[in-house]
Amino acid sequence: MTITADHTTFPSTALAELRRTFDGPLLEPGVDEYDLARNIWNGSGDRRPALIARCTGVEDVRAAVRFARAHDVLTSVRGGGHSIPGHSVCEGGLMIDLSLMKGVRVDAGRAVARAQPGVKWGEFDRETARADLATPGGYVSSTGIAGLTLGGGIGWLSRLHGLTCDNLLAADVVNADGEFVRASAEENAELFWGLRGGGGNFGIVTSFEYRLHPLSAVLGGALVYDGRRTEEILAQFAEFALAAPDELTMLGLLITGPRVNSYPEHMRGMPVVFIGVCYAGDPVTGAALLDGFRAQTRPDLDFVREMSYAKLQRMLDNDATWGVPWYEKATYAQEITPAAIATFSEHWTHRVSERDQMYMQQMGGQISRVPEDATPFGNRGTQFVYMIMSGWKRGQDPAPHVQWARSGWAAMQPYGSGQGVYVNFDSEDDPTRVRATYGPKYERLGRLKGQYDPTNLFRLNQNIEPIPN
Repeated sequence: MTITADHTTFPSTALAELRRTFDGPLLEPGVDEYDLARNIWNGSGDRRPALIARCTGVEDVRAAVRFARAHDVLTSVRGGGHSIPGHSVCEGGLMIDLSLMKGVRVDAGRAVARAQPGVKWGEFDRETARADLATPGGYVSSTGIAGLTLGGGIGWLSRLHGLTCDNLLAADVVNADGEFVRASAEENAELFWGLRGGGGNFGIVTSFEYRLHPLSAVLGGALVYDGRRTEEILAQFAEFALAAPDELTMLGLLITGPRVNSYPEHMRGMPVVFIGVCYAGDPVTGAALLDGFRAQTRPDLDFVREMSYAKLQRMLDNDATWGVPWYEKATYAQEITPAAIATFSEHWTHRVSERDQMYMQQMGGQISRVPEDATPFGNRGTQFVYMIMSGWKRGQDPAPHVQWARSGWAAMQPYGSGQGVYVNFDSEDDPTRVRATYGPKYERLGRLKGQYDPTNLFRLNQNIEPIPN
């Protein structure tokens, strides 16, 4: 028996050898659990690996990497499976699946947590919440910790405590040779630098160690407005958000009103403006601050309450349904001008699906206070991210949905910074955009890639080409 992978073949004796050194399941097409294992968040990534190696520990990861390297096989790495471009799964190659590696250990005394790469943020938050602790972790509980951290990590707590990668204290890594490496400020410091925003280019992280912050509850939820007021509300959102203290993060979102009882009948299936809110400070101060915004904008629906951070992280989960096909385009912006709002709103009127969404996501605060060269993550002075997200049903023609997102992104370019993109928010695999995103740091990343992965084994990502050392 011979398995074909990315035009490379290897004999069944090689697979037999892998089975002797690999403890977890090895899944081939047609066997039980294969389709479940290859299913990822973005249904556009409907690909069929020749082999799925479901790792149960570090030694499994090392064995799988050595196998991939020895046979020069196309390799993808799945952590939480929430990759927007669908990099988690490859066509015809080897998928190294880390989703079974779910351990989380919280050291409340040191305010530190260690977690394995298969953990999702909802699982991580559940463990840290027991000690009234948290670290910044995105906007959706089903997102994996691994990809979000390695790409930077913008979330509800980032204005107060920085990006997820800013709170990474150390990482255990299996490099492209299958060797185990520890990375921190004290050990392999250059690799540690690269991991904090450089993506999965330098190896497979098998353990993340995070700094935690005290947090028992937040003032969170959403203020919702009739879509006929889109330009008015977005203008007030932009002005208010720019003046907000670090404790407050806001998210401007254009969606189709969900068909649920908490929305009045006249707003179900209709365009609405959804302003997500997280105030992670004194609730009395936060309530007074938000009362000012309420007075200015008069929301139609008010879902803001004091709640656990973990509950807030689940608020947008219904908009991130697993297995739905998605396409996203994003760009940074320093400010939100009246012309930008008019263009944004106009494009929203041409949406082609009830799943379509448009975001104005707030940055600033502590994100911008970290020196630009401290991590690969760039554009720290940016105040907002524009994101256009199209979604459709399985089996539908993706072309009109992709075109809608691309045309909206193009229309917003005059109002963006023109300096790359947040790598976790883009469906395109465009080398020119990767270079633009990292700017002058790209060469440093390329040299690091050349040191840890000179053959570009880990290339299914927002790829950085290796530069020979």
